[in-house]
Amino acid sequence: MGLTMDEVITFASVMEREAANDDDRPVVASVFANRLSNNAYGYLQSCATVQYVLEERKSVLSIADTKIDSPYNTYMYQGLTPGPIANPGLAAIEAAMNPATSDYLFFVAKNDGSHLFGRTYQEHLNNIEAVS
Repeated sequence: MGLTMDEVITFASVMEREAANDDDRPVVASVFANRLSNNAYGYLQSCATVQYVLEERKSVLSIADTKIDSPYNTYMYQGLTPGPIANPGLAAIEAAMNPATSDYLFFVAKNDGSHLFGRTYQEHLNNIEAVS
């Protein structure tokens, strides 16, 4: 992906916080890689990056949370955060360096920690409904 070492660690830190399931990490990484290379979806929109900014952890972010003005808020700022949001493990670093090949632009976490993936916003909305 042409990332510097610092960017790989930053990217991996997002993987560490977003995907606990080793099988899903490379696919989640592919979603973010696809967004980084897609002008229409250049925002990572990672809940984990907003959680990093908050003083307390929330199970569900509010719309107001996604509007917090911070360079770590990937709902407001395109690209990677200025630095890591967590200490990534080896699996997260490997996922950041070798994202799966996919055309997914969306994912939603299921209650068991795995994810549903979508190519379109409508698929994403359907997946959100499926996990609700």
